[in-house]
Amino acid sequence: MDFLFTEEQEILKDSIRNFAEKEILPFVKESDEKGKWPEELTKKLGEMGLLGIVIPPEYSGAGYSNVDYVIILEEISKVDPSVGLVVAAHNSLCSNHLNLFGSEEQKKKYLTRLASGQTLGAWALTEAEAGSDAAALKTKARKEGDYWVLNGSKLFITNGSLAEIHVVMAVTDPGKERKGISAFILEKGMEGFKPGKKEDKLGVRSADTSELIFEDVKVPAENIIGKEGDGYKQAMAILDGGRVSIAGFSLGIAAGALESSLKYAKERSQFDQPIANFQAIQWMLADGFTELEAARLLTYRAAFLEDQGKKVPKESAMAKLFSSELA
Repeated sequence: MDFLFTEEQEILKDSIRNFAEKEILPFVKESDEKGKWPEELTKKLGEMGLLGIVIPPEYSGAGYSNVDYVIILEEISKVDPSVGLVVAAHNSLCSNHLNLFGSEEQKKKYLTRLASGQTLGAWALTEAEAGSDAAALKTKARKEGDYWVLNGSKLFITNGSLAEIHVVMAVTDPGKERKGISAFILEKGMEGFKPGKKEDKLGVRSADTSELIFEDVKVPAENIIGKEGDGYKQAMAILDGGRVSIAGFSLGIAAGALESSLKYAKERSQFDQPIANFQAIQWMLADGFTELEAARLLTYRAAFLEDQGKKVPKESAMAKLFSSELA
């Protein structure tokens, strides 16, 4: 087994760290205090290729590997977890869903816009009565001629009120349970489609988290993703990759906290010496960095297996659990 990054990955890591310190860090304090996304950052993320991480080059994306993706998320989230979360939801959920299951026409129409920084993407599955039980959706879509008409609502949607492109899961055949759920592409500005309550969170405050409301929204029939009834199966596949990205995002939070703790321990002086010299502080740092490396191994292993074409439901869940609890 090779635990080393390639030369290209080391260069990528350095470039993302420099970008985060130069372009993201100046926004962090004000954005967090106001709980508002700095919209000028969206274009900068696009120019850096960070909104097209999972999108192939033929659709203007960067086409990075999953290991590359975790490197990016870790470095961004060290500086600002809000940006890490926005990038993860945009790439792992919305863009990845379209890339894996969209038609050629849908990819050409939407992926280039998502990769460029013209807009953010959102992915809408969660509802008031459908969180872990994703098959219990209440949002419904009925066929009317050349359109599907959506009614219902979604909760806790990252990028919900900012995104112009949304992938939305809705029930198209209530009698078929999981096989009666389909996925649709909705665009901001469609009549009857609007954001609702914006959540005022304790953390990752500048990452937009909003309710979405659908009131007789007419969605063109060509905006269904894949076949009718495939939405649940598609969503479960997308969530495997999403867990790895959340693990990478959490890894960055933990790494940033520990690096700051070590820096402080070296600078803070008591009894004429840095507190890093005291064994009690060393114990805490040692435990923290040991747990960080364990989280890193779980997360990068899951990403590596994805790059080999393996399905990683167990590995991604373990990485997400351990890394998020550490963060």
